Amino acid sequence: MLERITYSDADTPLTGWLARPAGPARAAVAVYPTFMNTSPGVEAKAAALAEAGCIAFIADFYGPAAPHDAESAFSAMNALLADPHAMRRRLRAALSTLARVAPGVPPVAIGFCLGGMAVLELARDGADLELAASFHGLLKTPLPAAAPIKPRLLVCHGDADSLVPRADVNAFWEEMDRVGAHWQFLSFAGVEHGFTNPLTPAGEPNPAFDSLADRQCWNALMVLLDDVAPAQH
Repeated sequence: MLERITYSDADTPLTGWLARPAGPARAAVAVYPTFMNTSPGVEAKAAALAEAGCIAFIADFYGPAAPHDAESAFSAMNALLADPHAMRRRLRAALSTLARVAPGVPPVAIGFCLGGMAVLELARDGADLELAASFHGLLKTPLPAAAPIKPRLLVCHGDADSLVPRADVNAFWEEMDRVGAHWQFLSFAGVEHGFTNPLTPAGEPNPAFDSLADRQCWNALMVLLDDVAPAQH
């Protein structure tokens, strides 16, 4: 059961969704969704994090302008991306809200698609995170990292992702090396964008879904979580 949490970015009201673990939380995970905003696939990942002992908070990219179809989602996403500084402020609003809900719990951020780009933007922006994990996220940025990055980075990428050309991959590696980031990059041959989601927003089968890549990436996330926020016994 997800708990509705209202918060804001300046004058924009936002709505997030919280999944709580059965016991004390070992990590507080901000979950940044796809360009469609929250969806059954993202909610399932939040539930899986709660089962793993984390408190998980699904962020809201758009507020009242949240889209209901792909066309309006692309429009809303492009408006968000048009001002990268404002976008980073929007992303940090979710982190601040989660810190109030789970004070003192190690902070982590994960994201999918647009959300994968979001967690990398937070890392570049100096967010105080233990771990940032991007799943089929965009790698290109208008604001490259210019200072050391604090969180461990996990980037999971489909090599057949038409939204992320190989040049973007190489540029990302070079950018991370310039600032001495602690990064891991998992790339899967022949795997397309959106490989972690078995369902489209309408609930139909997703031809981009790759169950093996999805499981391997999730297992890698769990290993890193165990390292930065060990399970409590």
